[in-house]
Amino acid sequence: MSAPPDTPDPITRLLHADRRFGAEQGGVHMAVNPSVQYGYERVEDLIGVFQGRLKNRFNYARQGTPTTAALESKITALEEGVGTVSFATGMAAVSAVFLTLLRAGDHLVASRHLFGNTHSVLGTLQGLGVEVSLVDAASADAVAAGLRPGTRMVFVETIANPGTQVPDLPGIGRLCAEHGLVYVVDNTISSPALFRPRTVGASLSLNSLTKTIAGHGNALGGAVTDTGLFDWQAYPNIFEGYRQGDAKQWGLTQLRKKGLRDLGGTLSADHAHRIAVGAETLALRVAQTSATALALARFLESHPAVARVYYPMLESHPQHAMARALFGAGAWLLSFELRDPAACIPVINRLQIPVKATGMGDTRTLIIPVAPTIFWEAGPEKRAEMGIAEGLIRVSVGLERESELIADFAAALDG
Repeated sequence: MSAPPDTPDPITRLLHADRRFGAEQGGVHMAVNPSVQYGYERVEDLIGVFQGRLKNRFNYARQGTPTTAALESKITALEEGVGTVSFATGMAAVSAVFLTLLRAGDHLVASRHLFGNTHSVLGTLQGLGVEVSLVDAASADAVAAGLRPGTRMVFVETIANPGTQVPDLPGIGRLCAEHGLVYVVDNTISSPALFRPRTVGASLSLNSLTKTIAGHGNALGGAVTDTGLFDWQAYPNIFEGYRQGDAKQWGLTQLRKKGLRDLGGTLSADHAHRIAVGAETLALRVAQTSATALALARFLESHPAVARVYYPMLESHPQHAMARALFGAGAWLLSFELRDPAACIPVINRLQIPVKATGMGDTRTLIIPVAPTIFWEAGPEKRAEMGIAEGLIRVSVGLERESELIADFAAALDG
């Protein structure tokens, strides 16, 4: 078999990564390794794995397997980072970042425009003694105004779910660098195909692998990638036992030890393999869904029954210029409001192609009314604070033919 290509492009490297790692019997995909225990001829080696002196070795699958390690190396290459820890779900990754890197008395500044479940975790954090301030992250000045002496971390999403707000990512990056703060960017919707958070100074890039990267709605997973830009030696919350070896790995070590070993949010080998295979078509899927989403957004914006459309590549979007400069395309997420909120449910029911389901980043178009489902628990007052209208409809655009999808929406709106 020929040697894998030596290329600087992360997508090409991803496609040939398993060959480079030495897949068994010349396979173009790495084999799935379901083993839970990993044995050694010498007990000294087993001790070395436990104590962190032997790298890229395994002892118990809760902290990783050869299959999850192969996926992690691919995500690291896509994000151009120094290492990645994978988790069972995107929410396990989000929770691990907060619960392992923050302590009672710390202060977190987060965008007020966040995924509903992430917002729920922030409430849990407050119950554990972590102070949280929610700000309009479209303005770096608003983030700066939210800082306190005890602030340790800033958390934002590249494109907010479901309102598609885009933070001032470069401005916040400069602010975090100035104050020595951990800058966490949830890259799920844009994905490494459109954006790499390290370019704006992010410390950690987070992906719900279930969505854009896996892309087929058949595997759950999450990942946290360290960009290598943060100085963990200056961070007081790193446990003393993890302050050894390469300091760029200290944050990842704590995430793996506390988030996987202690909290148990481990990605299965089977789902890791499915995600790795799905990721091979990442660039193609993102290009097509972005183009279709923009066409659908423009159609919806022109329809008399639609009051407002939220999509970063529309000129009417408040952060359009920044989104175009940073991402180049808008990904698959759009939301819209009808002029008559009472028509929301009937319009959705008349649609034939979109699947009426939660979830995002699938090959199939998915649609859901936001307020009575994924943001129902927040209540009307909190939804109003977050800019979630009671009649907001979220669409995750899939790979269907653009003309057929637009025709289906036209029929439903005209019905």
